[in-house]
Amino acid sequence: MSSSTNVIRRLDPCVVNKIAAGEVIQRPASALKEMLENSLDAGATQISIVVKEGGNKLLQITDTGHGIRKEDLPVLCHRHTTSKLASFEDLETINTLGFRGEALCSISFVSNLTVTTMTEGALHGYRASYKDSEMLPPGPKPVAAVRGTTITVEDLFYNVPTRRKALKSAAEEYARVMDVVTRYALMASGRCAFSCKRLGESRADVLTLPGASLCDNIRALYGAAVANNLLPLSLKAGKEPTPAIGMDDGVCLVVEGFISSASYAAKRTQMVLFINGRAVDCGPMRRALEATYAQLLPKASKPFLCLDLKLPPRHVDVNTHPTKREVGFIHQEEITSLICEAVESTLSNSNTSRTLATLKAPLATPNATMAGFIPRPSQTQMTLGGSSTQQPKGNNSSQADAAPLSYRPEKLVRVDHMTQSLDAFFPGLTSQSRKAEGAAGGVPEGQQPGATSKAAAAAALIGTAHACS
Repeated sequence: MSSSTNVIRRLDPCVVNKIAAGEVIQRPASALKEMLENSLDAGATQISIVVKEGGNKLLQITDTGHGIRKEDLPVLCHRHTTSKLASFEDLETINTLGFRGEALCSISFVSNLTVTTMTEGALHGYRASYKDSEMLPPGPKPVAAVRGTTITVEDLFYNVPTRRKALKSAAEEYARVMDVVTRYALMASGRCAFSCKRLGESRADVLTLPGASLCDNIRALYGAAVANNLLPLSLKAGKEPTPAIGMDDGVCLVVEGFISSASYAAKRTQMVLFINGRAVDCGPMRRALEATYAQLLPKASKPFLCLDLKLPPRHVDVNTHPTKREVGFIHQEEITSLICEAVESTLSNSNTSRTLATLKAPLATPNATMAGFIPRPSQTQMTLGGSSTQQPKGNNSSQADAAPLSYRPEKLVRVDHMTQSLDAFFPGLTSQSRKAEGAAGGVPEGQQPGATSKAAAAAALIGTAHACS
């Protein structure tokens, strides 16, 4: 064994930064998440996102925040440079989404990064390009701009071919991007408008208004089917969660949000969770809420939940995940139990009525003996007392009731042997037989009309079979 084997070496800073970049920036959606947090921390009231090929080719975000000073542009993409944190103790009471100062640095190591910014009161803006955390010459260029910042990320993972090949298709990556935008749009309801679209498209796939409420944004982003089956949830426990609350003050919690009612049914759970303004995931809380719904609803229907938790800043550890996707907080079991009890109580109190879809049976007509008519559903409000009330209809209800039932030939099923016979397959023979029966003086006693024709048809079929054999 040579003396150089297993020698501990200090890695080159460029290698260190690329390794860290792969941990922080895992896909286009994670890069967008970091930039969205910077925009919200800058006080933006409107954020626009443009995406090309799921973010692999282009990922551009424009905000109306306070902008970046020209003096700060040279160190903008240096690792651990930030305006949100001065000491480690500040983490205990921090109220901003970002704090590490490594997002833009990581992005600059795996893409071509360009920043255009303008501050309040400036006569013009500046544009600078970055690579490997350093600003490229000739430095900031004066450009025409508006107040705010535009960050353009091009050719993400161009120098990491393994990571680039491991990404999903452009459609799947764009779906992840929209999921991130949707969560932050809900989080910033009432104070920031969002729009997200593909490059070259005129219509935005995600669009919210500046003054829209949380319920309005849920309707715009998830559809009326979700918004029409929501119940407000409100919970308060302990003292008001302020920065002055210490570690030994017990559970201090305020919860606001919406949960799905008993009439809502979905194949998978949709849970949007905010803890002190951060869009995070909490596996134990998610599983506990799913179990709560499974006990109260039939067939273990999957719920929709949008919850905003306010906890004392000293009770939350925001520095537990590389991408800040999860946070740690004390009294987790007690808080989860309180929320589950509040959800159970809300569902039980609202379970006095449900909206069910009933089907109108077709009229008892000769044509109705064959299944091929698709009845129209009608909404009926069922109460616990057993009575039912018809939902009010619009002005076109009389026209809708007068409309004929839809006819589906491919759905026809023979349910009565009298509706079809061999006579239909031999119309000529049937007419001749009936004429012969009429000329002979009618039908013999004890025999039904058409029996002779049926017997003749059956004999003809048997003769044909023998001739073929």
